[in-house]
This record gives sequence, structure tokens and C-alpha cells, in this order.
Amino acid sequence: MRFYADQASVYAANARSAPSRNLDAFLKRLPSGARVLELGCGDGRDSEAMLAQGFDVDATDGVAAMATQAEARLGRSVRVMRFDELDEEQAYDGVWANASLLHAPIPALPGVLERIFRALKPGGFHAASYKLGEGEGRDELGRYFNFLSGEALQAAYRQSAAWEILSLQRQVGGDYAGGRRPWGAITVRRPG
Repeated sequence: MRFYADQASVYAANARSAPSRNLDAFLKRLPSGARVLELGCGDGRDSEAMLAQGFDVDATDGVAAMATQAEARLGRSVRVMRFDELDEEQAYDGVWANASLLHAPIPALPGVLERIFRALKPGGFHAASYKLGEGEGRDELGRYFNFLSGEALQAAYRQSAAWEILSLQRQVGGDYAGGRRPWGAITVRRPG
């Protein structure tokens, strides 16, 4: 969190302007005007795309400086909230977490996923992307990541709640430092 607090303006200035590549597939699963929670909205680019398509978006970020960057982009308030502070119940049709839950410590991830499950309405969808790997660690910038294999990622979801796992797409993607690595994009549903 310290990295994002210290680098918020630089991070936002260097971020891509296009929405995340998995966003459209997620939004197609939701009803028109659906209420969507974005966890870790960063500079707000995905929230901006969702708002432009008529979705009711609750944008959040765990770092106040990043929330300020998103507010400037979106022209609206962004809630400062860590993943473990999510306490809504059956409030959202969808929960979007692009490249954010990968910062949750491995032991804490099932609890966070349980909170997301409770926050979704029955039949609601959750999508997230993670850097795939083994174990956990910090990158060259000092950021913590829960580098999970695809199998360990699915196990964390199964351990947390009665998720219906719809897909785990393995992709190659970039990272903030300019490298390329394997990613996993998971889509799950709260049965309803």
C-alpha cells in the first residue's frame, strides 16, 4: 500500500487509458444498469468505462491517494476501503477486482472472498485477475503479491464460500514494471 500511496500520481499518469481486457466479458453477464462494486479501482479507468455504459458503480480503493486520482478522473467520490472492510450483504449484482486481490496475503484471501460472496446478491458475478505463480513475495518495487497457481486460486475460492466457478482463463500480460508474465482471470458466481 505504501508504494501506491507514494506513487499514486505517477501510477495514474502512466496507466493505460483503455479498460481492462476482461471487463467487457464480465459486464455482458450483468443486467443493464446493474450495481457493481469495484475493489482496487486504481486510477478509475474501469469504473469510468462501466459508468459510461450505464452501470451503477461503487468505486473503492484501499489507498487514499489512489482514490483521489480516481476521483479526479471520474468527477465523483471514491470510497477508501480495504478488502477486509467490505461489510455489505447482498448489495451488488457484480464485484470487479482487476489486478487488486493479488495484493491480499494468501492466508487472508479466503476471508476476503467470503466477504465478496456475502456482498453479492444471489446470482451475482465476481471477476478478478491475478498474477499466476507459486507462493508469495515482493516484486522489485516492493509490492506484495500472492503468486498462486491456477489450481491454488480455485481452491481459495472453493474454501471461502459456495462459489460456482465459471472460468479460469490463463493469459500472458504485462505488469507495471514493463515485464510479461502469466496471469489468471477468474469468473465466479454466487448461486441463486
